Amino acid sequence: MTMAVRLTLLSLLLLAASGGSKLWEYEGHHMIGLVAAEQLPEDVPAFFRAAAEELAWLNYEPDRWKDRRERDLDPAVYRATAPEHYVNLELVPDDARETTDRLAYLEALQRAQVETPPGFLPFAILELTQRVRIGFRLWRRAEGSERVWLERRIINDAGILGHFVADAANPLHTSIHYNGWVGDNPDGYATDSDTHQRVEGTYVRSHIQVDRVRELVRPATRRVDLREAIWHYIQDSHRRVETLYQLDREEPFGRETGGPAHETFILVQLAGGASMLRDLWWTAWVTSASED
Repeated sequence: MTMAVRLTLLSLLLLAASGGSKLWEYEGHHMIGLVAAEQLPEDVPAFFRAAAEELAWLNYEPDRWKDRRERDLDPAVYRATAPEHYVNLELVPDDARETTDRLAYLEALQRAQVETPPGFLPFAILELTQRVRIGFRLWRRAEGSERVWLERRIINDAGILGHFVADAANPLHTSIHYNGWVGDNPDGYATDSDTHQRVEGTYVRSHIQVDRVRELVRPATRRVDLREAIWHYIQDSHRRVETLYQLDREEPFGRETGGPAHETFILVQLAGGASMLRDLWWTAWVTSASED
């Protein structure tokens, strides 16, 4: 990777950390959270299934932490949390993908001399799923007010988990090409810094209806192996990066886009995010009963 490309990547990462690009914006996040909650099996506790609207609203919460006024007062919170919204898989060596936690991941990156921070998205998803599972485990044996307090905590953690699952549904969150193609570009893909906004914001608001997302959600809820499923989900999204740019080259994503392939692509990604989020919530619930 040339020094020019490294500098371009660094500037884009700093833009993301500063809140310069909103991620799926509110509409996409809300749809993923709402549809996931609506599709939960009846075995999930009633308090959780009744919180569909709250879980949908909370799906956007980590982007609210990018509040510009707070950043001006003290940038600590969004500088610390911004790398959780993405992972640039092109920069992650194989052995780093097999690490157990963030610290081991950072050590693997250091050994591989990775110079540009590649992000923590897989660990944000894993850690928050574990927090939801812990909450459910405690809830199972709690009584009275303690059970009510745990319900509030579980819903909050589960809603915030949804944000990062939704981020990973967008291929741009898995790649160095997160906001315009970076580096060599023989196929003439878009390089404008509005790419992310056009796809996640303008196009979703003007073209996507939640009923269409519901139609495409995978019908069967699955219990998953967390680490394997999370990495597979992110890698699967990453494989669609170039398809997104090919569609955008044929007809740029935006308010006037008419191509049916564009709509299908975005609907599939949103529905896949909702399916994954539902499965993670379900897995957290059913595995919280284990005493192993």
